[in-house]
Amino acid sequence: MIFGTAAPRRSVAVFDLDGTLTWRDTLLPFLLSFLRRHPRRVMRLWRMPFALLSFVAQGRDRGALKSRVIRMVMGGAARTDIDACADAFVDTLRPRHRLRPAALAALEAHRTAGDHLVLLSASPDLYVPRIGRRLGFERTLCTELEWRADRLEGGLRTANRRGAEKLRCLTWLRTQYPDLPIVAYGNSASDLDHMRQADRALLVNGNAAARAQAKQWGIPTSEWV
Repeated sequence: MIFGTAAPRRSVAVFDLDGTLTWRDTLLPFLLSFLRRHPRRVMRLWRMPFALLSFVAQGRDRGALKSRVIRMVMGGAARTDIDACADAFVDTLRPRHRLRPAALAALEAHRTAGDHLVLLSASPDLYVPRIGRRLGFERTLCTELEWRADRLEGGLRTANRRGAEKLRCLTWLRTQYPDLPIVAYGNSASDLDHMRQADRALLVNGNAAARAQAKQWGIPTSEWV
């Protein structure tokens, strides 16, 4: 059901993806699914320890790590191969298996109420827009990657859409839906940056630290299964 008392007018419902709509992260399973289709690329993973060391040594930049790992696994791959993998991967996202039924119920309640639906995720545009279309979102905002013609380069074309970047996206959404209240759903402490600025928010499936921060800022919490 929709969180809180029903609004007297339409709202903009902004959903996080990983851990909110899904049971867990989607990027690693997607990369593994690509490696199963292209097993010779496993040989590229010898660089993984260096990527992790750079992550620790260079300020724990999650966007840089994400780009390095994607380039390691998929760099130079043809768009047709990536699209085929993305289509097959999204087909595996089913209720109870990878999607939370309670999250889908909340999404459907917002749809029935006539609300605008926005998917906001730090995961990449290799597959997230497909998930957005599959679930009937009006807009999808996610981390965008660079291509060279029809080959994946893998650098970030946008900022990594996490933390403060999600807040920037929420601020932009207010210009697209002026005067409409925003309802935000997320599952992690990094989501609280933009959830604090929403008109209503609900932290779902958060860990103890995220729940404690949410309590400090008056954001209610819940467990979706």
